[in-house]
Amino acid sequence: MPEANIVTGQYVEISQTPASVGERILAQLIDCFLLFCYLLGITLLISEMDFNGLRSEIFFTLGIYLPALFYSFLMELFNHGQSLGKMVMHLRVVKKDGTTPGVGDFFMRWLLQIIDMGFSFIGVLIILLTRNSQRLGDLAAGTMVIRLNDYRKIQVSLDEFSYLDRNYQPVYPQAENLSLNQIDVIQRTLNAEYSAERDRHIAALAKKVRNLLSISDTTTADEKLLYTIVRDYQHYTLEIV
Repeated sequence: MPEANIVTGQYVEISQTPASVGERILAQLIDCFLLFCYLLGITLLISEMDFNGLRSEIFFTLGIYLPALFYSFLMELFNHGQSLGKMVMHLRVVKKDGTTPGVGDFFMRWLLQIIDMGFSFIGVLIILLTRNSQRLGDLAAGTMVIRLNDYRKIQVSLDEFSYLDRNYQPVYPQAENLSLNQIDVIQRTLNAEYSAERDRHIAALAKKVRNLLSISDTTTADEKLLYTIVRDYQHYTLEIV
């Protein structure tokens, strides 16, 4: 199984191996068995209980059975991307860039599990054909299931970023509040081929950055400002490596 190597915005290299179809099926079977035991036990318990009215019975039943319906969504959301089956198999759901999925990502995986239910022929086929062994829900959410035993974080040598050091003094502290996607937009604009269009894009982007970060400095050239913003952001991310 090929590894996926990613370098994050904090200059940490993440090496992760996608889980195989067999590992995912075993994890799913464990979850199904545990859910079966839970529902069987609850059903037997409810059959022995007396309810005071139909309304209380309905509320009690919904409160017991709804968590089972949302089991995979709730477990992965509140247990760092792991259901009980995934915990046993040492698997975890992560984003393709190695970060933790959000609520919407976990919900999308759960919603499309209806199509992938029980790892049907279609579900298994999609996993086998995708590079990172992703099912339909993973493709829609931008997630993947990885082996925790093969998950490693490796600090990238600071020599690769020799123009940065711990003594660097940021010019614009507000740069710390930018997201990795925003920095990526700035870097791609700066790395574009020199042309009149590039100059226009830099001027427009610099204006947006000044407004976004409330930078009153208008004397610094637009291109220099953007380069400085990138350096400042990288300085702050290096502090948490």
